[in-house]
Amino acid sequence: MAQITYWNPEDEKFWKAEGKKHAKRNLWISVPSLMLAFIVWQIWSVVAIRLNDIGFNFTEEQLFTLAAIPGLVGATLRFVYTFAVGTIGGKNWTVISTAILAIPAIGIGFAVQNPDTPYSIMLILAALCGLGGGNFSSSSANISFFFPKSEKGTALGINGGLGNMGVSVVQFITPLVITSGTFALIGDKQVLSNGQEVWLQNAAFIWVIPIVLVTLLAAFKMDNVPGAKQSVADQFVIVKRKHTWIMTILYIGTFGSFIGYSAAFPLLLKSQFPEYISLAFLGALVAAAARPVGGWIADKLGGAMVTAYVFVVMTIGAIGVIYFLNAKQFAGFLISFLILFLASGIGSGSTFQMIPNIFIPKEAAPVIGFSAAFAAYGSFLIPKLFGWSVKATGTPVTAFYFFIGFYAISFVLNWYFYQRKATVAKTQELAKQAG
Repeated sequence: MAQITYWNPEDEKFWKAEGKKHAKRNLWISVPSLMLAFIVWQIWSVVAIRLNDIGFNFTEEQLFTLAAIPGLVGATLRFVYTFAVGTIGGKNWTVISTAILAIPAIGIGFAVQNPDTPYSIMLILAALCGLGGGNFSSSSANISFFFPKSEKGTALGINGGLGNMGVSVVQFITPLVITSGTFALIGDKQVLSNGQEVWLQNAAFIWVIPIVLVTLLAAFKMDNVPGAKQSVADQFVIVKRKHTWIMTILYIGTFGSFIGYSAAFPLLLKSQFPEYISLAFLGALVAAAARPVGGWIADKLGGAMVTAYVFVVMTIGAIGVIYFLNAKQFAGFLISFLILFLASGIGSGSTFQMIPNIFIPKEAAPVIGFSAAFAAYGSFLIPKLFGWSVKATGTPVTAFYFFIGFYAISFVLNWYFYQRKATVAKTQELAKQAG
């Protein structure tokens, strides 16, 4: 493909004639790349619940840790990935970051076949799944360069929302493929205590070929945006900006909740309502589907307003989960948790829409990645907090009181900096400068 030499999506004539088609092509290649990244990142959330069934002997806390470690590593890698796009180019980094996803996919496929595999090896493989967690920051930063400010919320919502769908895809597909010998090209079957035959290695091996195909697609069809490259030092100026940290807190409250609940939900279901474990994929599906809607609504109504409602609804959802968990009522528990997932998905889109309206384009991209890096720690902290809550108090309910407190703080920060009349004018001025 011919290299792009000029890029200005705010130039309406250029956008209609050339920019839009290039932007959409890169977006629709970015989506499956990011989806595969989320799949690899969250493989452990569904593999962990099956390990003891096939002969492993891990404690409940160890299983929660296995589900949490990819979040810790992925969140940390996001800081590196954030600045990679500006340093070596969006296309180049997409190719590299997608290709290396094959490493944990292959490693897990072999490790789960042997119940004598040490816990330390399982921790290393869980950490390697964190490679998938880093991709979101670089992917979002890259896509933000392609679209005009008026369409960034929707574009980032599509990229993030459909990419996030990888969480529900892996939670839905895994129970299907591990029970079918059709996909068992490598390794032997395992037999559960009830006599059922499974091939747990399929949960990882099945993604190797899609990873190879999407890597090739990115290599031959994506573009590096001219003018997007900048040194790490130039990008690092964002840490001095007050609004970088405020938006990071808001995004932790929304996306951090989504990814953390997604990692913990299968284990929560198995421990509280094991007969409904097959529904574990629903939460992540609802949140991922809601994210593009959140970006679109924020483009129309304003990100701060949408985000405010999100934190109110998330608080209501968390209170509902507490009530129905204590009452041991599954229907109410599921509905309340799906409300949490729905609101966190919408909020993930609305908070991302706010960032390009506050920062200049060259700062908005790294801020998006930077805030996403901190928010990704939710996939480590939330499962760990649930594990602590169960161990210390005998129930996961205690953890939700911490979440409610954080949502209240986030609501106040959003109101104080982005909704008060005294601050709206300042934010609008920042938006003009960002344009």
